[in-house]
Amino acid sequence: MSTANVREVRRALTRAEKGASLDLAEATALLDARDGELERLCVAAARVRDAGLREAGRPKSITYSPKVFIPITRLCRDRCHYCTFVETPDQAARNGRAPYMSPDEIVKVAREGALAGCTEALFTLGDRPEDRWPEASTWLHEHGYDSTLDYVRAMAVRVLEETGLLPHLNPGVMSWGEMGRLKPVSASMGMMLETTSERLYRTKGAAHFGSPDKDPALRLRVLEDAGRLSIPFTTGLLVGIGETTEERAETIFALRKVAREYGHIQEVIVQNFRAKPKTAMQLVPDLGVDEYLAVIAVARIVLGPKMRIQAPPNLVDVDQCARLLAAGVDDWGGVSPVTPDHVNPERPWPSLDVLRQVTQQAGFTLRARLAAQPEYALTGEPWIDPRVSKHVSALMDHEGLVHRSITSGTRRPIGMPWQEPDLAFEGLGRTDLHATVDTEGRRAAVRSDFQNVYGDWSAVGEHAASTSLPKSLQGALTRVSGDGVAALRAAEANPGQLSDEHALTLMMAEGDLLAQVVKLADDLRREVVGENVTYVVNRNINFTNVCYVGCRFCAFAQRRTDPDAYSLSLEQVADRAEEAWKLAATEVCMQGGIDPQLPGTAYFDLASAVKRRVPGMHVHAFSPMEIVNGASRTGLSFREFLIRAKEAGLDSIPGTAAEILDDDVRWVLTKGKLPTSTWIEVITTAHKVGIPSSSTMMYGHVDHPRHWVQHLRVLSRIQDETGGFTEFVPLPFVHNSSPIYLAGIARPGPTPRDNLAVHAMARIMLHGRINNIQTSWVKLGTTGTQAMLNAGANDVGGTLMEETISRMAGSEHGSAKTVEELVAIGAGIGRPVVERTTTYGSRAPLAGIS
Repeated sequence: MSTANVREVRRALTRAEKGASLDLAEATALLDARDGELERLCVAAARVRDAGLREAGRPKSITYSPKVFIPITRLCRDRCHYCTFVETPDQAARNGRAPYMSPDEIVKVAREGALAGCTEALFTLGDRPEDRWPEASTWLHEHGYDSTLDYVRAMAVRVLEETGLLPHLNPGVMSWGEMGRLKPVSASMGMMLETTSERLYRTKGAAHFGSPDKDPALRLRVLEDAGRLSIPFTTGLLVGIGETTEERAETIFALRKVAREYGHIQEVIVQNFRAKPKTAMQLVPDLGVDEYLAVIAVARIVLGPKMRIQAPPNLVDVDQCARLLAAGVDDWGGVSPVTPDHVNPERPWPSLDVLRQVTQQAGFTLRARLAAQPEYALTGEPWIDPRVSKHVSALMDHEGLVHRSITSGTRRPIGMPWQEPDLAFEGLGRTDLHATVDTEGRRAAVRSDFQNVYGDWSAVGEHAASTSLPKSLQGALTRVSGDGVAALRAAEANPGQLSDEHALTLMMAEGDLLAQVVKLADDLRREVVGENVTYVVNRNINFTNVCYVGCRFCAFAQRRTDPDAYSLSLEQVADRAEEAWKLAATEVCMQGGIDPQLPGTAYFDLASAVKRRVPGMHVHAFSPMEIVNGASRTGLSFREFLIRAKEAGLDSIPGTAAEILDDDVRWVLTKGKLPTSTWIEVITTAHKVGIPSSSTMMYGHVDHPRHWVQHLRVLSRIQDETGGFTEFVPLPFVHNSSPIYLAGIARPGPTPRDNLAVHAMARIMLHGRINNIQTSWVKLGTTGTQAMLNAGANDVGGTLMEETISRMAGSEHGSAKTVEELVAIGAGIGRPVVERTTTYGSRAPLAGIS
């Protein structure tokens, strides 16, 4: 190491010893620490580790997970140059193996583990082998499965039910939707990030070349999606595969960023490369021990005291394990008394007696933990799905570790049903906490998990900064100019076919140009739907506010144990529908929080309850997020779920949960909600099975006009395909009690200019596609609503009778309007007001109540 490098290492080391936050350059320098500097670095890292263990309430405790290793398939579509786990179908046949372990083989291994005192079943497999190997597809189809992940899900259920072991699923790259289906059958999941080095992925001959699932951007997306779904997740870095020290540091910082933003990374594995024979990298030397220790110590310091840092004890010599502990390790990972490490079969795990002795000699106590680290196992929801919570609780002590009766051998894990039969909706939770709804408006009560449900706000703010209006455009909204005039002329000539450039120019207009945009929109409104202002007599029924998604803009959601949490019974929902019918309502709009204990069939029950009581009532219900939740819980496809819901009485769905149809923005806002592609899939599927929907956009938070234009483009494409949208509803962001605003990240809602531009441009860009533009009196009040009715809108929504979500967010415009009040809004601008049905037909005659 050069003299300059030595100085950089010592300077960074001094800062680390003082507890300062290291930057990327300092962390990179410390990765070169050796000899005396390495010893000081390890001491500093150990100090951070010890502080974290004290804070966790288990000082001087080193954990491990007693597990069995289930290699469900060794087939894989990737070609990593260091791997001996993966095999081809021909190799499998020569070794006497089928493409997949059979269900009986999987259960047999898990039962052996349960008898030996294991609590975790680690499912490890290659990435999507059916995409590469016809033999894999054939085997799956012959056994009744559509995909490898479907098989993994089914086998996880069998292990839970027949052995009591907790599945930890490690199937590689997964989508948001796929992880959402696997969460209810597992205690935790994992996927090694390995490295953020694009070079190792794109360079011919490098470790990850030719492996589509090793794209660092793709793997980071998986980590982020797991965070959005609140999945306790294991990840880590693989060092010594050709990466530079700077690339190692970048990987550690990438892990820190994701962990801080979502709080779900339960442990980071720092794994050292060991060369294996008969691989492309068999001649690459193993990573030196000192170099490895430096990575562990830097990871510990950068990731902080709350992170569990894991190092596999079988990938070093036993006498070197004490040095791993000295560098800041506090977890040995999964260790099996039954099965080998199938990824590193040449490196057997040390026996538990040897590992306990090494740990004790280093001054620590070895303790067994579950597949989910204690902090997540103890907290339960949203980290642990209710359908596996009883399996977790059965194995857990008061500290969230493995119960001592299991570690002592006095009892063993036993299987339990994975999912009880769906309970009646009335029997769930608390059912009569709010028989009446406060309509005065108030700031929402802070949910009890406010400090951790949203992730680290500073990390969220960093993410939000990337979505904001570029500095080059700030303070330079378009005024009347050659570009503005050209865009306006294009809109006049062919409003529904504007280019992105012209649409953005007009969306950012102000002054005279904005006035001309508003006039054009109003002229188009008059041409398409005439002078009438329409409304529907309806009632909003927010049947539960229990929700664990963690949307950062929402002040409505509560944990089940919070004092302001409520869940209405089916009888109460039907009562409210009947009350609304007697007040001349033709529609009920039902939406609620995403409660993990709500049966998937509850959505069918809700629709049926209303239709049984009031057959003539139009049921407009269930956002795309609720449909995803219901489909996941029932095991049905979106199409099957929607058909069942329609048969139960669902007439149309609200196109809410859209926020902004741009994932960069929506992940800042919503954390755990569905991605844009899934929202599109649900809405499109609903239209195709004959269920119309509204469409919405919530704007004025961390977005800017470019996002509004693209959002309207997405809606246009869907409408061109399906024709299923009945209306478009721009929803101004209500900031007052919104967590993301209270955290200082979001703007205080849109400006009056923004409101005019969005409503007017919606009319222009959706011309010829969506005829009805609705303005929200709840969010804009009477004056604001009238302004939007003169800017292209033609509908004022409904009477609502109650509206909880906006009220909880701090809306000051009430939660109900009489028909007379809605008529007065139109009269104030000289427009007639006419009642409509949900789908914009004329008001039908009222039917009798059965």
